[in-house]
Parts: sequence; C-alpha cells; structure tokens
Amino acid sequence: MGSSDRLFNRQRSVHEILGGGLVADVILWRQKNLTVGILLVTLAAWVIFEKSGYTLLSLVSSVLLLLIVILFLWAKSAAILNRPSPPLPQLHLSEETVNEAASFIRTRVNNLLSVSQDIALGKDSRLFFKVAGYLCLISFVGALTDFLTLAYTSLVIVLTIPALYERYEDYIDKYIILEYRKLQQLYAMIDEKCVSKLQKWVLEKRKLG
Repeated sequence: MGSSDRLFNRQRSVHEILGGGLVADVILWRQKNLTVGILLVTLAAWVIFEKSGYTLLSLVSSVLLLLIVILFLWAKSAAILNRPSPPLPQLHLSEETVNEAASFIRTRVNNLLSVSQDIALGKDSRLFFKVAGYLCLISFVGALTDFLTLAYTSLVIVLTIPALYERYEDYIDKYIILEYRKLQQLYAMIDEKCVSKLQKWVLEKRKLG
C-alpha cells in the first residue's frame, strides 16, 4: 500500500512511530518473553492488590520496612562477627543531577501554568473544550473503576492494540479510509441539502428585514 492508502498518509511504520527501540519491540511483541513477563508480573501485582486488600502505599511501606530491618540486622551482626557490611552503593545525588532535575521540572511546571492561565483567561477556547472533555472522560472512567484496574487495563491495551494493528494494518487502514470517505460523502450531502438551504433562508430573512 502507498502512503496515500495509509491512515494520515503516514510513510513510517508502526515500529518507527513508536521510537524503534526496546519499548517499541516490547509493545509490538518482538521481544515476546519480555512482553509476556511484563503482563504476568502486572497481572500478579493486580491480583495481589485486589485479593489481599493491600494498597500501593501500604505495600511499598511494608517492603521498605522489611528491607531496612534486614539491612540493619545484617550491619549489626557483621560488626559483632567482624564480617563485611552490606554491599550498598554510595547513596548520593550530585549537584549537577539535582540541577538538571530541577530545571526539567521547572520547565514543565511553567508550561503547565502558562497553559492553565490561557485556559482560565479564555485565550484559547479550543484548548479549554479539549481539556474539559479530557477531564470529563477521566472523571467518568474513574467512577467506573479503580486506579489499579485502570492501569492494568491500559497496559493490556498498549501491549495488544498496536501489535494487532501492525499485523492487520493493511485491512484496518483500508476499512477506516473507506468509512471515512463514506462519512465525507454523507457530510457533503447533508451540507448540500440542509446547511446550504438553511444559509439561503437566513440570507433571505436578512434581506427582507
């Protein structure tokens, strides 16, 4: 198929659009073992959270508490028995790393504040309706499910839909483009029969007025 027969007249493959790296390989199941492993680990985590009653915060706190206790007892016993201490890496953030992270966060926050200001002052109506629509959609989805289920479902969609599309993209593109052309024809027919007549009627009313 030529680029004109692709969605949005794209010339790049799905793999290239996704970045062409390891992430694209995982999403498109070119690293099948890794993709299956991610799905199984995520499924196991979802089942644990759903069945055990743990929340993410309580689980992380319990794991960190267990890790700290083990390291503390290891270090104390090593000092008593004259053994080497736990092999921990040097826990230190360099000033350069902190400055880079702060600069990155500052830039993103300033962009967000600038966009928020434009929306609040009514400078960008299209962006306002777009953001409002997204927030309504998030609110609607959030009322139907919890965060963990939504996250797992989103991961399953990310790891299945692009791979299925890449496998059957010729058929999917052909079908969507065909339906889009039918919608264009329907819109042109409605515009010709209804909208154009309505505009003529409005113009006649204005002339008579």
